[in-house]
Amino acid sequence: MVEKSLVFIKPDGVRKQLIGQVISRFERRGIKVIGLRMLTLTSEMADAHYQEHVERPFYPSLKKYVTGGEIVAMVLEAENVIAAIRKMVGATDSAAAEPGTIRGDFALTKQENIIHASDSPESSEREVKLFFPELS
Repeated sequence: MVEKSLVFIKPDGVRKQLIGQVISRFERRGIKVIGLRMLTLTSEMADAHYQEHVERPFYPSLKKYVTGGEIVAMVLEAENVIAAIRKMVGATDSAAAEPGTIRGDFALTKQENIIHASDSPESSEREVKLFFPELS
């Protein structure tokens, strides 16, 4: 089944100049980029995107981090793309991420972990609509 997934390279990934390397991993896997833009998340966009975390104690530092620089947001499309991307991205805690995954190769911490990827079809639908309403 062809799916869409929202992925974004977080500010630490942009600062480390990893944009091309990250996108090329997806393209080499046969995943198609159907939307791409660079932006800085506003406070409102961060709250809408991370709505399930807004009340958690760690959210203020997460919000400061994701709104603290440019991100590269993209919509990726392929068969079973959500599960494929989640495997490629690796564990949220980068210290536990397997070598060969994006986080395992490029990040060291749980917070500054290079990349976000939708974790379910429902999240993907909501996130694509927020970042790329023209593609939803």
